Amino acid sequence: MARPAAKRSKPHPDLRPCHPGEILREIVLPAVHKPMSEVAKALGVSQKHLSDLVNERAALSPELAIRLEAAFGRTAPAWLRMQETYDLWHARRAIDISRIPRFKPAA
Repeated sequence: MARPAAKRSKPHPDLRPCHPGEILREIVLPAVHKPMSEVAKALGVSQKHLSDLVNERAALSPELAIRLEAAFGRTAPAWLRMQETYDLWHARRAIDISRIPRFKPAA
């Protein structure tokens, strides 16, 4: 008998989503027990670039998402969704939409 699919809950709008660099720093890199320089070299990026991502000073690019997928198994779209969710959360707090009129389609 098949189990019903798990219902995905929506994240609370006030909770800051994780930056992909935070996941790398807190979960992925500690699990592989390799120096960041070695991981950066294996990924084909500079140590500074990886450090900037891990320290949340840089956004994840599609190219690096593909490299992370190859190295760590989580899909590139999953890495990119994480970055998009993080970016949108911050953008929603930076833009005052209360003065933007809502347009309705012409009849």
